[in-house]
Amino acid sequence: MFNFGKKKNNVSAEVLIKLIWVSSFLAMILTLPSLGLFLGIYYFTGELIVGAVIGCVVHFITLAFISRISKFLTKVMS
Repeated sequence: MFNFGKKKNNVSAEVLIKLIWVSSFLAMILTLPSLGLFLGIYYFTGELIVGAVIGCVVHFITLAFISRISKFLTKVMS
């Protein structure tokens, strides 16, 4: 039916460790600023909707630049 090519079974431990670190940093970069802004605005002003909208906007702005951030982190980790 479908031939998707060879499977790569021999991945070194160094590549896996780099993958885990870069993925962890990307997850923190995507979530922590937007969550911090959301919670900060909510606790200091009491405005749930304003905090959610600003947190969502910051999250998607960060998401727009994630490929550049990923390349930078991969370069730094190697």
